[in-house]
Amino acid sequence: MTSVSDPADFAEYEAQWARVRDSLRNEFGDAAFYSWLKPLALASVADGRVTIQVPTRFMRDWVVSHYADRIRVLWSWENPAVRRVDIAVAGVKPVAAEAAARSAARPAEVVDLPPVPMAMTAPVASRSAVAAAAPARAATPRAASAAAPAIVMADGDAEAEAGSRAAERIDQWSAGLDPRFTFDNFVCGKPNELAHAAALRVAESETVQFNPLFLYGGVGLGKTHLMHAIAWHIRGRNPRRKVVYMSAEKFMYEFIRALRYKDTMAFKEQFRSVDVLMIDDVQFISGKDSTQEEFFHTFNALVDQNRQIVVSGDRSPSDLDGMEERLRSRLGWGMVADIHPTTYELRLGILQQKADQLGAVVPVKVLEFLAHKIASNVRELEGALNRVVAHATLVGRAITLETTQEVLQDLLRANERRLTIEDIQKRVAEHFNIRVSDMHSARRSRAIARPRQVAMYLAKQLTQSSLPEIGRKFGGRDHTTVMHAVKKVEELAGQDAGFSDDIELLRRMLES
Repeated sequence: MTSVSDPADFAEYEAQWARVRDSLRNEFGDAAFYSWLKPLALASVADGRVTIQVPTRFMRDWVVSHYADRIRVLWSWENPAVRRVDIAVAGVKPVAAEAAARSAARPAEVVDLPPVPMAMTAPVASRSAVAAAAPARAATPRAASAAAPAIVMADGDAEAEAGSRAAERIDQWSAGLDPRFTFDNFVCGKPNELAHAAALRVAESETVQFNPLFLYGGVGLGKTHLMHAIAWHIRGRNPRRKVVYMSAEKFMYEFIRALRYKDTMAFKEQFRSVDVLMIDDVQFISGKDSTQEEFFHTFNALVDQNRQIVVSGDRSPSDLDGMEERLRSRLGWGMVADIHPTTYELRLGILQQKADQLGAVVPVKVLEFLAHKIASNVRELEGALNRVVAHATLVGRAITLETTQEVLQDLLRANERRLTIEDIQKRVAEHFNIRVSDMHSARRSRAIARPRQVAMYLAKQLTQSSLPEIGRKFGGRDHTTVMHAVKKVEELAGQDAGFSDDIELLRRMLES
């Protein structure tokens, strides 16, 4: 075997590898690049055979499954002399060819989900879909794969290569599911109980209950958690059901790539052959007419086949600006479930569960302090607790209110700046069409007094100001007036659904 001993020649291969990695980064995005592709390193070149090293066995398996075919094609464009690319674990004996072949020997029609919760595997295209798409692919630069170097696990064989090539396209459409995001780990409370119940019904039912399920709410309130939980629950009940979970941005990207490479028939066939299609953050395709058109037809095809669709967004279907009317109408066909901003009780429950998961002993006073101070979203809340626990572990100090305030001083300042009583007064005045000065006036007509009470109530709920402080901001009123306002608004919200909706709308706008 002849190896490349000339440093200049090896440097040229390194330059080729750098260009291949740049292409991969452009295709798959920064997140995938930094997680899976940046750690790859060119190890050796010998007799037309390139070896790329990865740090771990798991990373090797993931790269072979998700990016191998693309590396092979891209390198063939860079250097036709490279006939084979091997992926090997640094410092570990390569997997035997027999093992690689067994791992690749899977049914062509369905790819089973992995036994550990690392990624949700989407359905492999049917043979008819692949056959239908083959002429289109042959007419594009991707046809270079016939002359491209083989890419396998180190010491793998042609069967492993074939398995990798067959699964590569669908694997790209899969998204990693967070093992923490299950129904067991979802803290249910009044703000999210409807969305939780609807998601659980979809996950447990073998038939379509309502189509689509549309979940919407602000940032960090649990939409993505529920969608991952649905996917994991379906996997546990019936691993052979074909589930695709992806962001709307990824859907658009794959559609554009299918157009570019004249591969739309395979794209359509594979998306429309799934049992459950889950699209996250659908608002991303607002204003993108071609993507909306394709999603509209995919939606209709799946509904006609009685397949389940789950969609999430940051607002209700009727409020999605830049979305075609016919698509907004279809998104609102089924069950629309709103996830409201968290309450203090729900935030406290989330913190208690998070502390249990971390195995940390956190004083109740600290949890209560965090639940009061960080009301913006659950991600920020959990991140704050992670920081506190990590600090205590690393420096060996007990978790107290003092250390918590010290560690989170930047975050606490940001939350205090985020919303003021003046902000609340302005927003409520705009909503009820009164002047901000009316919030401070002595006028007691219902048209003025009711919005003023609502503003006092929201100031109590959304800021850390004391009752006397709130009273002073409303024309020097006594703290008992604020207490009366809070009680009155709570009573009215319990009696009048329309009034309750107004309060929740104002809360969402103020917390966004």
